[in-house]
Amino acid sequence: MNVYDSGRMGDVLGACGYVPTDDAGDADMVILNTCHIRAKAAEKLYSELGRFRILKDARMAAGKRTLIAVAGCVAQAEGEEIMNRAPYVDIVLGPQTYHRLPQLIARAELRAAANDMAPAGGILDIEFPPESKFDHLPDVAPTSVSAFLTIQEGCDKFCTFCVVPYTRGAEYSRPVADIVDEARRLAAGGVREITLLGQNVNAYRDTDAVAGLGALIRALADIDGLARIRYTTSHPIDMDDHLIAAHGDVSQLMPFLHLPVQSGSDAVLARMNRRHRIADYRDVVDRLVRARPDLKLSSDFIVGFPGESDKDFGATLALASEFGFIQAYSFKYSPRPGTPAAAMADQVPDAVKAERLAALQDILNASQRAFNKASEGRVMTVLFDRAGRKPGQLVGRSPYMQPVHAMAPDSLMGWVADVAITEAHANSLGGELVGGTAGAANQSAAGEIQRRISA
Repeated sequence: MNVYDSGRMGDVLGACGYVPTDDAGDADMVILNTCHIRAKAAEKLYSELGRFRILKDARMAAGKRTLIAVAGCVAQAEGEEIMNRAPYVDIVLGPQTYHRLPQLIARAELRAAANDMAPAGGILDIEFPPESKFDHLPDVAPTSVSAFLTIQEGCDKFCTFCVVPYTRGAEYSRPVADIVDEARRLAAGGVREITLLGQNVNAYRDTDAVAGLGALIRALADIDGLARIRYTTSHPIDMDDHLIAAHGDVSQLMPFLHLPVQSGSDAVLARMNRRHRIADYRDVVDRLVRARPDLKLSSDFIVGFPGESDKDFGATLALASEFGFIQAYSFKYSPRPGTPAAAMADQVPDAVKAERLAALQDILNASQRAFNKASEGRVMTVLFDRAGRKPGQLVGRSPYMQPVHAMAPDSLMGWVADVAITEAHANSLGGELVGGTAGAANQSAAGEIQRRISA
């Protein structure tokens, strides 16, 4: 989501004459886009701000003005604290207000000029606006053959560990027509794969069109040139029959789903307010696999949640072994200010969390390695999206998001090709082109898309 939001901020600033730079010392404006899910991200923010303060002072001494902005969920949650701890920050804005960047920049520049380029105190904009930011953003500018597309924001689940309902607000879904229009523009610009984004993406509901995520995916599958569709992140209780059926019916929908479970213990899930039990999760997975037998899962885990006993954690280890997730994100529980779990009794000592996390990651990493090893000898479709380390080598993604490298001509960049997997590594695969040409999925709009990519 933050990658998408950062790109959209770039689109907004592009209309104001800004262009990206890889050299922070040359930047007229620096934006730190933040996440508040874990404490480490907030801590890193203040470290980065200190570094950019030095840069700002150096440019000021040379007669150059630099604006510093903090955006995203830490800005939303800790806006006043940021202003107090880092008064040299010019703008603090939440994730729902970045469409107002041009106005905020204009105000900040006026204030800086009035104070002869000395710090004048920042501008805080963290209100949830009555209008959708999507109604005010310029058209997205494709930059790769794969793209993110936000379709839903916010969450109404109120898991006791999570800050999203407080920083992103209530669930909001964009209209189907707007999403399809954006996806068509992306495909016309050479995008071959779209990942649909939402804090709770499968809660997507366009009330005007009476459409859920399954119907939206079917609409997107009709777009010429769009070869792959993915979505993330999902909640088990929102996997409805229509969405599960789409996994079996829509060939462009990749057989890889991120479905967070968080814990293998029903008791812990209840304290997390996850609203599902392990039996419910198992039932959803069974239905998905019946619809799409080659479907594989990734997941999220939190270890050391308040009150987690050895028995609870043992249930998590058992679940991880049972499902054999081919990828997973696992973390020690991190108390977030203002969430119910932060005030719960029986907080687990950090040393115990670390020990449990290591044990869980041993199982998760073994499952990933085993799946990669089992890929040897298979022929997989690969969407090539970047050059490899070796001359003549391209790298792409399998349907299961595994990085795959193969010797291939540059003409296959941005195309789906069949690759015979010859070697498996811990985090990637190696292979050889089958027949040396792009697969049939590329043929419908090949010439037109190649011209657009070249342009």
